[in-house]
Amino acid sequence: MRILVTGATGFLGRHVVAALGRKRHEVLRLTRGPLDPSDPRLLSWDPQQGRLDPGALEGLDAVIHLAGEGIAGPKWSEAVKLRIEHSRIRATRLLVDSLAAARARPRVLLAASAVGYYGDRGDEELDESSAAGAGFLASLCGRWEAEAARAGDSGIRVLHLRFGVVLGPGGGVLGRMLPAFRLGLGGRLGSGRQWMSWISLPDAVRAALFLLESAEAAGPYNLCAPNPVTNRVLTQSLGRALSRPALLPVPAALLRAAFGEMADALLLSGQRAAPRRLREAGFDWEHPYIGEALNHLL
Repeated sequence: MRILVTGATGFLGRHVVAALGRKRHEVLRLTRGPLDPSDPRLLSWDPQQGRLDPGALEGLDAVIHLAGEGIAGPKWSEAVKLRIEHSRIRATRLLVDSLAAARARPRVLLAASAVGYYGDRGDEELDESSAAGAGFLASLCGRWEAEAARAGDSGIRVLHLRFGVVLGPGGGVLGRMLPAFRLGLGGRLGSGRQWMSWISLPDAVRAALFLLESAEAAGPYNLCAPNPVTNRVLTQSLGRALSRPALLPVPAALLRAAFGEMADALLLSGQRAAPRRLREAGFDWEHPYIGEALNHLL
C-alpha cells in the first residue's frame, strides 16, 4: 500500500514506519521541519499555519495519524495545555479537511487517541463501549476523536487507536523511569493503587499494522495489553527486571508540588482499560504480562 504517516519521527512513529517498510509498503512522511531534496517521500505541512502540501494526499491507500505534542513534558500552564490541544485538534482538522478535498481519497484513516479518553474511573474495567470521562485529557481525547471522525463524511473508514502507555527502550515512560530505577531510587507514585493500561512497543506497532490490514475494522480500539497493572505492581516489576530495589515511594503531595495539575491527571490516576475489540478481532499479544514484557524490553 501507499501510506502516509504523521508523527513519523516520534517514539512510536519511527517504529511504525520501519515496520511498514519491512512489509514493503511505500511510506510517505509528513514533517514540519525542512525537506530533504534527496528524499521524495518526505512531505511538508504546518498544522499551526494550516499548510499542507496537496501533493501529499494524492494516490494514498491509507493514512496513519500519530502527530501530537507529548503530554508529559513541562508543567502544565494554560499556554502548555493550549499547545497540546493545538498539536492534536488543529493538526487533525487540517488533515481531515485536506483529505476531504483530495481527488482520490484513501480508504482508511488510523488516528491516534489514548485510553485517557475514559478519565480516572478507579477500579472500573473500561472497554470501547464505556462512556467518555471527565478532565482535561478525557476532553482532549474526545475532541481529538471527533475531528478524526469527520473523515467518515468523505467516505473514509476511521479507526481511533486508544493507546495505553507504550513501554519501550529509548523513549516514552520507560525511558524516563529507567535512570532512577537503575540507581535503586525508584518506587511507587503516591498510593500506587492507580491503574496503568500499558502495551509493549512491539505489540503497539503490531496492533496498529494488524488493524491497518483488517478490512472491516472501524471505530475505537483500546491498544493495550490484556493485563493492566497498578502503579505499585509496575514499579515492583521494573525493580525485579533490573535486579534493583524499588522501595522509595514518591508522596502525592510532592508530585503535586512539582507538577501541579499534571500530577493528578497523569501520575496519580489512570485507567483499567480492556482491549475487548482487539481481542475479538483475533489479535495475539507477544507480551501480555508486565514482568515478561519488561524482561524482554530490557
